[in-house]
Amino acid sequence: MPDIPTTFIPLSDLTGRKDEIKPDWVTGSINSAIGPVAQISCEWDQSDKVGQIKARISNAFRMKYAIQPGLYAVGNPDEDSPVLLSANYKLSFDILRRELKTLNVWIIVLDTKGINVWCAAGKGTFGTEEIIRQINYLKLERVVKHRKVISPQLGAPGIKAHDVKKMTGFSIKYVPVFAKDIQQYLQDGLNATKEMRRISFKIIDRMILTPMEVSQVLKQSWKYGLGVLLFFGLMPTGILFKNALMDGLPFIFLLLTAVLTGAFITPVLLPWIPFRAFFRKGYLIGLLPVILVHYLSYKYGGLFNDPFLLASSYLLVPTLSSYLAFNFTGCSTYTNPAGVSKELKSAIIVYAITIIASIILLIIYKLKIWGVL
Repeated sequence: MPDIPTTFIPLSDLTGRKDEIKPDWVTGSINSAIGPVAQISCEWDQSDKVGQIKARISNAFRMKYAIQPGLYAVGNPDEDSPVLLSANYKLSFDILRRELKTLNVWIIVLDTKGINVWCAAGKGTFGTEEIIRQINYLKLERVVKHRKVISPQLGAPGIKAHDVKKMTGFSIKYVPVFAKDIQQYLQDGLNATKEMRRISFKIIDRMILTPMEVSQVLKQSWKYGLGVLLFFGLMPTGILFKNALMDGLPFIFLLLTAVLTGAFITPVLLPWIPFRAFFRKGYLIGLLPVILVHYLSYKYGGLFNDPFLLASSYLLVPTLSSYLAFNFTGCSTYTNPAGVSKELKSAIIVYAITIIASIILLIIYKLKIWGVL
C-alpha cells in the first residue's frame, strides 16, 4: 500500500497502538463483533472543502489524497445495517459519507491505491480480489448477519459478483450512480429507478473535470514557452531578445489558446462538436484560433504572413488541442476501453505526421530568416 498522508488505522486494527493521528472526520468509535470500529462524521469541515478543490486542480495532491482502507461506521450500525463499499481515494469517500446523514451503515474502504471508484474498477484495484480480501480479513460475517455488500454502480466493471459470492458468501448489490440517491435506494429496499441508473454527464459535470487538465499543462508551459522564445530569438549572431519577444510571444499565445480549446472548450461543448472521435473534435476546435489569426494577419498584417510559419501553425496548434481533448476520454462516460484503444491508433498516426511536418516547416522558416534559403 502506498504512503498515505491521512494516517489513521480503523480502530478495529488499533490494538494497543497510540501513535496514529486521528483525522477530524473520525468522531469516536463503536463496538462490533470484531472489536472497536472508527465512527465517522457525515459533515465536511474546512479541510475537506479545501481538499476537494486541491484534488480537482493538482494531480500531485490528488495522487496522495487517500485514507486508510478498512471498516468504518456511520451513526450506530448493528448486525442488520447495510454495508457499503468505497474507494480509499478521499474525495470519493467524502462524497459518500456526506450523503449518509441520519443513516446507520457500515463502510468498507477498499485499497484502491488512492484511485477513485470508476478508474480503480478499470485498473482492477476496485474489484473482485480486493472485495474478497477485505470481507475475509474483516470477518464481515461476524459484523452483520445478512449477506449483502453494496457497491457503487461505477465499480461494477471491476467486479465478478459470482466469484465474490462463491468465496465469501456475500452477494453484491449496486447503489445508483450518484451518492445523493443512496438514502432513497436504501429506503426502497435496495431498489433503484431507471433514472438513478443513468449518467447524464451534463455541461457542469464536464466543466468540473477540466481544471485538472488545464493546470497540468500550464505547470509545464514555461519550459515550452522558453523553448519557443529561444527558437525565435536565435540568430547567427546570437540570441536577439527583440526577435524572441516580437516573434515568439504571438506564437506562445497561439499555443496557449490550443490549451484552452483542447482542455476546456472541447470537453464543455463535447456533444455539439461534429465527429465521434475525441481527437478529431479537439483538432476541429483547435483550428478556430489559427483561422482567426490568419484572417487578422491577412487584414492587418503581422507575424503570420510568412507562409511556412502559418502552415506550421495550422498543423501544430490543432494537434496540441487534439491531444488534450483526447486525454479527456478517460473522464468521459461517452467512451469505453475498446473505443479509446481504436481511436488512439488513428490519433498516433495523425500526431506523428503533423508534428514532423510542423518541425520541417519551422526549420524552413528559420533558415529563411537567416538568409540561408
